[in-house]
Amino acid sequence: MATTYRDAGVDIDAGEETVSRIKGVVRDTFTPGVLADIGSFGGLFALDTSAFSEPVLVSSMDGVGTKLKVAVRVGRHDTVGEDLVNHCVNDIAVGGARPLFFLDYFATGALKPDVAEQVIRGFARGCKANGCALIGGETAEMPDLYRPGDYDLAGCIVGVVEKRDMITGENIREGDLLLGLPSTGLHTNGYSLARKVLFDRYVAGDMPDELGGESIGDALLRVHRSYLDPIQALMAEGVASGFAHITGGGLEGNTRRIMPEGLKAAFDWDAWRRPALFKLIQDLGEVPENDMRCTFNLGVGLVVVVSEENRSRALMVLGALGTPALKIGRVETP
Repeated sequence: MATTYRDAGVDIDAGEETVSRIKGVVRDTFTPGVLADIGSFGGLFALDTSAFSEPVLVSSMDGVGTKLKVAVRVGRHDTVGEDLVNHCVNDIAVGGARPLFFLDYFATGALKPDVAEQVIRGFARGCKANGCALIGGETAEMPDLYRPGDYDLAGCIVGVVEKRDMITGENIREGDLLLGLPSTGLHTNGYSLARKVLFDRYVAGDMPDELGGESIGDALLRVHRSYLDPIQALMAEGVASGFAHITGGGLEGNTRRIMPEGLKAAFDWDAWRRPALFKLIQDLGEVPENDMRCTFNLGVGLVVVVSEENRSRALMVLGALGTPALKIGRVETP
């Protein structure tokens, strides 16, 4: 008896249907540097070197983690792709780079074109908003590796920065201020803990009083914010000494990555009010404070380091963008 690839669990037709569905939205992200259409073996991008004296390429790669389990539980897949793009954009933006192009990886046990289309539309929306071309990707169907309905995502981004404009944190000095820019929620970190606490008590559609009418599912699926515009605006004014994207490891863990030797970020943990979702997780799960600080962003998605003399200008730049910022600490010696 003949055995086909479909019998083994891989549906080539579903893959072709997915590509057909998303061609238009992907092409809509193309920038002038894109040289190849969808379907090529490799994405081609021409960097306009005439715009730079010493261009430096900056790359990063990441995933969405178990936030995907929330998307599957809720049955909403149009935000997690945008999450991933914004996360990757932030990771290179804090070094001063602007994104050039993004590639995605979508892996699942049995490909469902409706789900894949939603995810990829999220990729495209994030790329479009950040001026980044979605120039390629991979959709992998691997039966027996993923449970029914599950999938995984990864993304790779490449950006560029003028060498003299790179932000490395080397100019951070003792006494500099730490400004915090609000997050939109958990972003893409801490979901294993959040899911364990919240879904032991609630279902995704529940609206506990603490969330002010928002459901658990909606609160957890808030899109990871891109900080590209405020970072670029602060760079243009020359008022920032360093930026830290607050991901896994929390505020202390991520600001430590940009501090020169002999300096540390000292936070005033009472300087801002934590969003209700974080308090709900901590109270409901009796989560120790140290675990909260090491796991979540606690409402601050980006830390900007500025000197005291540049504080007013930095706040003016952010205010012009409608981006609130609070002083949340200082740079000190250990």
